[in-house]
Amino acid sequence: MTGPDVLVTGASGFIGSHLCRALEQSDHRVRAMTRHPDDYTGAGTPVAGDVSEPASLRAPLAGVRAAYYLVHSLESAQFERLDAEAAQAFGAAAAEAGVERIIYLGGLGADGQQLSAHLRSRRAVEGLLGQAGVPVTVLRAAVVIGHGGISWEITRQLVDHLPAMVAPRWVSTRTQPIALADVVRYLVAVLAEPEAAGKVYEIGGPEVLRYIDMLRRAARIQQRRALPVLPVPLLTPRLSSAWLALVTDVNLATARTLVDSMTTEVVVRENSIQRLVPGPTIGYDEAVRQALAARQAATGEVAEAGPVPG
Repeated sequence: MTGPDVLVTGASGFIGSHLCRALEQSDHRVRAMTRHPDDYTGAGTPVAGDVSEPASLRAPLAGVRAAYYLVHSLESAQFERLDAEAAQAFGAAAAEAGVERIIYLGGLGADGQQLSAHLRSRRAVEGLLGQAGVPVTVLRAAVVIGHGGISWEITRQLVDHLPAMVAPRWVSTRTQPIALADVVRYLVAVLAEPEAAGKVYEIGGPEVLRYIDMLRRAARIQQRRALPVLPVPLLTPRLSSAWLALVTDVNLATARTLVDSMTTEVVVRENSIQRLVPGPTIGYDEAVRQALAARQAATGEVAEAGPVPG
């Protein structure tokens, strides 16, 4: 590898694992930060580090030109405090190490909009990462469609497990899903663009959909019967998250955080990323097919995917 050293936090996670591979293919020397380097089998050179332990960040950040920040604490009820402390510590350690830029994948949501606790936390992290002076490039995204992503897994498992679906209010919320491949493409591309330093970009696929539209189209792609919807307008977020944890393998704390966010409309409102990184994005149906194919390759299970019936 001839490119500069780049650190990827969350290297073994959903986005990080694919990003490490893509960065290596783009000729970067990748340091893959993980709490368990001995068990790491992905792309890049594994390095030990934990954003919740500031002293552990000095070694992985030493000599690094840029760092990707892809960690969060969704599974904890204290995620807002934990994420704030971790972001502040990481930004300070990056500044001390002379890192030129931090690249962060955050969440969509209009400024001034009443955001969920999860999205408020993502927005707070943007500022805390740069508090010590390192320029931060922020990419804000909504639902990422790809094998292993929590939001996509909820969609897939609901389609797989339910003959019908109760309809809390969030199923009518609009969102702008984006394919995993496009998220990774944008993350890699902004690294090569000096003008992206200190900027915020909104990224999304070509379609704005309601969550119920996403469920129904995923069902059609898998050639399953159309998903009947039973409206339950008084279903509270707490009951809705408990139901979600019951019918999928998402834990209750994460379900509560995600359901809270699902009531917030998250769509792209400015498209400056298209000028910086031009090119078409993958549509929702194709993103679903790619996610199902990746799952089949990873698990060996036969994916029930096929052409969308007319």
